[in-house]
Amino acid sequence: MRQIDYYMSVVSPWTYLCGNRPVEVAAKHDATLVYKPVDPMALFARTGGLPLGQRHESRQEYRFQELRRQSAKLGMPLTLKPAFFPTNPAPAAYAIIAAQEAGGGDLHKLVQSLCAACWANEQNVAEDEVIQACLVDAGFSANLTMSGLMTGADTYARNLEHAILAGVFGVPFFITGTEKFWGQDRIDDLDRHLSGEF
Repeated sequence: MRQIDYYMSVVSPWTYLCGNRPVEVAAKHDATLVYKPVDPMALFARTGGLPLGQRHESRQEYRFQELRRQSAKLGMPLTLKPAFFPTNPAPAAYAIIAAQEAGGGDLHKLVQSLCAACWANEQNVAEDEVIQACLVDAGFSANLTMSGLMTGADTYARNLEHAILAGVFGVPFFITGTEKFWGQDRIDDLDRHLSGEF
């Protein structure tokens, strides 16, 4: 079975805008979708990227326009300046990692609800109460915020190293075999590649 490694972060609006498409593409091609949460700031620091606040104002302005256009195009409500951004993405990442390992719930629903908590509902995804509510809603135990802490922290750090070795420099980023696709606007290309078009 083919595998799609999905490097992502719930504090990335572009990860949020992926919506259901990654899991739909994986299902269409009978591929395994493996979520690999990473710290985008640490990734930028290691690969030459800049945090949002350090980018030229023209880049920041274009980002807002593109987010507005893409959210409208996809029919996904998005707050351009959410109340709790930036925030620490690690606690939510640990929960995703623990849930993926534990199984028994809807992992994609968990990821999307955490993304939506930040980008549509203006909740702080660094808070246990927010994470636990998303876990329970997706069919997982709220206790994963505690029981999965050590494993989550270790895997989160390893994901960053694996990402850098694999050539990842931003999120969302998809890798299948030796092919790499960066951005929510490259999911169609991922689909076409898995269909054998290129």
